[in-house]
Amino acid sequence: MPLTYRAVMAVSTPIVRWWGRLDVVGLELLPDSRPTVLMVNHDSAWDPIVVGVAARRRQIRALAKSSLWNSKPMAWVLDRMGQVPIERGRGDIAALRVAIDHLHGGSCLGVFPEGTVSRGRTLRFLSGAGRLATAVPEACVLGVRITGAVDIIRFPYRPRVRVEFFAPEGGQPRAGESAIAVTNRVMAEVRAGAPPAVPGRGKKRAEFERAAQAESDLAGTR
Repeated sequence: MPLTYRAVMAVSTPIVRWWGRLDVVGLELLPDSRPTVLMVNHDSAWDPIVVGVAARRRQIRALAKSSLWNSKPMAWVLDRMGQVPIERGRGDIAALRVAIDHLHGGSCLGVFPEGTVSRGRTLRFLSGAGRLATAVPEACVLGVRITGAVDIIRFPYRPRVRVEFFAPEGGQPRAGESAIAVTNRVMAEVRAGAPPAVPGRGKKRAEFERAAQAESDLAGTR
């Protein structure tokens, strides 16, 4: 586990575990060293940190939006944490190849198949996580539900953050199952226990709530 990764987790742990009153369920399902793909819901910018703190004994290599690397200091940190930049929604083959190489090396990859923070919206799932899982059949696929992370910044309201690791009810990827089918199946289970939540505070939160409601209303008229 790289020193920079350890340092970021050490700084973040009091916020997530103490302030967030973190509750972790199913951690025993996370292999110690086997190639692993985690499919995670994404409602807060804190989610990658929350998963990393919850996992404790394993380094999570997150597939993160490439725009985060536009900041040189951020890029320096992310590179030394072992994170993988990916162009969202563009079928970034080069990034997937890097991620597959990491999997073959025994890494644990954290993927947010919605591609961005939900902001309370119901988003379609992208196929990347399923492509990783089907490309490395020996990998263990787990779903991860995060709830409460949107409340971390809502001081003085104290959050209750919960992270649940679980094995998909439908089992591991099956022979002939497509990448998008795998992603949809696992993420449907994730979202069944962790509905989209609205992040932000005050006016920004209200803005996100209005936008999410407008999208929901529009979808209902189609």
